[in-house]
Amino acid sequence: MAIALKKRDFLLIGVAIAILAFLWQAPPESTSRVPLDDNHRQFHDLVKSEGKKAAEKFCEECHNKDDIPFPEGHPAKYRCLFCHKLGTP
Repeated sequence: MAIALKKRDFLLIGVAIAILAFLWQAPPESTSRVPLDDNHRQFHDLVKSEGKKAAEKFCEECHNKDDIPFPEGHPAKYRCLFCHKLGTP
């Protein structure tokens, strides 16, 4: 028993292929991760117990213009863990 494909079926398949091709071309992740070292370990634990927003409150204690400055063009600094993921990939 043969199944006949209609024009809309081919259109749907074409759209799906186009979406997959677009996603395949995405650039590799370039945002640095929050290291799992002695300085940051407490924040990894805090994220697990209380969530990202609780841990983000402490980022600016070290990451500021005097200690560890943000690179030029860095976005708003109050949502660190929106972009920076925890640990190693």
